[in-house]
Amino acid sequence: MNAPLSVGIVGYGFATSTFHAPSIAAVPGLCLTAISSSDAAKVHKDWPALSVEASPEALFARSDIDLVVIPTPNATHAPLAAAALRAGKHVVVDKPFTVTLAEAQALDALARQTGRVLSVYHNRRWDADFLTLRKVFASGELGEIMHFESHFDRYRPEVRNRWREQAIAGSGLWYDLGSHLLDQTLQLFGMPEAIGLDIAIQREGGQADDWFHATLRYGPRRVILHGSALVGRVGPRFIVHGQKGSLIKYGLDTQEDALKAGKRPPAPDWGHDPEPVQLTCWAGGVATQRDVACEAGNYPGYYAAVRDAVLGAGDNPVPATDAIRVIQLIELGLRSAAEQRVLATA
Repeated sequence: MNAPLSVGIVGYGFATSTFHAPSIAAVPGLCLTAISSSDAAKVHKDWPALSVEASPEALFARSDIDLVVIPTPNATHAPLAAAALRAGKHVVVDKPFTVTLAEAQALDALARQTGRVLSVYHNRRWDADFLTLRKVFASGELGEIMHFESHFDRYRPEVRNRWREQAIAGSGLWYDLGSHLLDQTLQLFGMPEAIGLDIAIQREGGQADDWFHATLRYGPRRVILHGSALVGRVGPRFIVHGQKGSLIKYGLDTQEDALKAGKRPPAPDWGHDPEPVQLTCWAGGVATQRDVACEAGNYPGYYAAVRDAVLGAGDNPVPATDAIRVIQLIELGLRSAAEQRVLATA
């Protein structure tokens, strides 16, 4: 039996404390060993037994660390991931993978050169609603999908003093939430033929985009991706229309809120989504409606798959090639918004 893989994380901000550390600790065969942070007391408050290194470089230099996780500000992903790969570590990078397509391609090439696993944390592939959506699509009940609408809306009217909302490279809602919606769309439909994006700063005092609306073209199919920080009454998360019926899903996956509340997997009913998927299917001119209970969400499942990939027992759950396509669409979308026109992907 293989010894547990030793994992180190760079930084102890929101992403580490809320998502990565609890998910890693829940996976057999992974051992959360060390974190690099300038505030050891903050780390030890939550994880008393962890070793704390003063810098990422000190973490990378440790011979006992097999896998490094990088959930730092977006502009730092590329240099930190490159340093970890050169130190001989397997690497997980939080989404969005990088700020630019050139950075993403360079990291992929470096991982191939060093022979290390490089994976990107597109955790919302393991959302309860998305897992259920894929199952319904695979059943063929809706027929060919002609309209797919995916919303990630919240009500956060006050601009907070954090890097995600500042006027710096890689900030804003399109990079933050748009990357989730783009990755899910690519998993369902592949690369679109064209993209049109509109973005705006709608909140008073805002410095980075807090509203986006993208339309992706797949022949006659249209995919709409929308995100906003000023939605006081949230509508459906997914709206889908196919040639044989429709699907509507309300409510976000519950795992993020559970993690914010201090729960850690595997808690009882982990990943349970109380909001069912609502299906309307037509046959012989008659509509049949029913609810479909959601599959259980499973963020630790991502790290279990990373473990297997490092051990040579499975595929990389989110290879860099997948994340490169997301960055390509993020960049093309920004160009589309700047030029105010739809742009082809090829």
